[in-house]
Amino acid sequence: MFLTHFINTSLTSGHFPNSLKEARVNPLLKKPTLNPSDVINYRPVSLLPFLSKTRERAVFKQLSCYLHQNNLLDPHQSSFKAGHSTETALLAVTEELHTAKAASLSSVIILLDLSAAFDTVNHQILLHTLQELGVSGSALSLLTSYLKDRTYRVTWRGSESDPCQLTTGVPQGSVLGPLLFSLYTNSLRSVWISPHGFSYHCYADDTQLILPFPCSETQVVARISACLADISQWMSAHHLKLNLDKTELLFLPGKDCPTLDLTINIGTSVVSPSQTARNLGVTLDNNVSFTANIAATTRCCRYTLYNIRSIRPQLTQKTTQVLVQALVISRLDYCNSLLAGLPACAIRSMQLIQNVSRCRSSTFLNSPTPRRYSAPFTGFR
Repeated sequence: MFLTHFINTSLTSGHFPNSLKEARVNPLLKKPTLNPSDVINYRPVSLLPFLSKTRERAVFKQLSCYLHQNNLLDPHQSSFKAGHSTETALLAVTEELHTAKAASLSSVIILLDLSAAFDTVNHQILLHTLQELGVSGSALSLLTSYLKDRTYRVTWRGSESDPCQLTTGVPQGSVLGPLLFSLYTNSLRSVWISPHGFSYHCYADDTQLILPFPCSETQVVARISACLADISQWMSAHHLKLNLDKTELLFLPGKDCPTLDLTINIGTSVVSPSQTARNLGVTLDNNVSFTANIAATTRCCRYTLYNIRSIRPQLTQKTTQVLVQALVISRLDYCNSLLAGLPACAIRSMQLIQNVSRCRSSTFLNSPTPRRYSAPFTGFR
């Protein structure tokens, strides 16, 4: 009862308490193999108060409902939307690549990389964007209060820093952060990307650009360069930074299409085509065959199963089941709809891993047979 009153008071008054706006940042090493003495190898993980996230969830539901009812959400954005996920984003991208290939067209897919995207969002621009979408009254007041006067402390090996003020950015690890960021970047896609003939699909701050073109096209490099230059210009105006050094480009040649040199020079940065690129946890290759992704998945699963087998005498049956399900089956299941239509010989290694996993754990004897890879918004209530 108290919690309900606490949240409702905040929604109707348009005020987000300062006590719920302090984050504790724990630096975590990105990979065990990286040098722990280099600060750049750490990922800052923000821990927010439970009550803060509970309030955010109430705001998120009403704001999402308003955006959905008024068709204000980008149809090519898959994050934080019912029935959407990284898998639907990847399916949309690969389907477009397959369609171009079936029409004997070549394609280019560009995976944009942003530097500290959530941390540099300008609050005034974000609030102006929300106003343009029709958010006003106590709803706008609450979101303004939510962004203002945020602080963070860094904890490291039992020590804690003094609180520091946050004047930009949306909170990482928050419920509202990804939604606010996607609204912040709405104009980039429709105004700056589409006019160059590119299609796009996004998941939060991960943006994939796709350009199908006939083999006779001679201005591909110029079109890509112009599009990336416009994106960089938009980013600078919105206090974001496009990291061209980590932006990846894949060239998928069409039937009888000659090899093209698609090296792109933007200022002092060079974007060169590569054979494979990791996108939302899946390795794409320039034939859309998923050979590299299948090899990486099976290699990781074999290693995990070997480790589980080595400690099996010390594990109970239940613990073994949990480990296999969490560390092996979940990895096999991730985005496996992308493998639909591949020949049996291509996915044989993954099928073998699944068969071995069933032998390792009796959980699967009792579970279903595993599938083969085949009006203005003025206030919150």
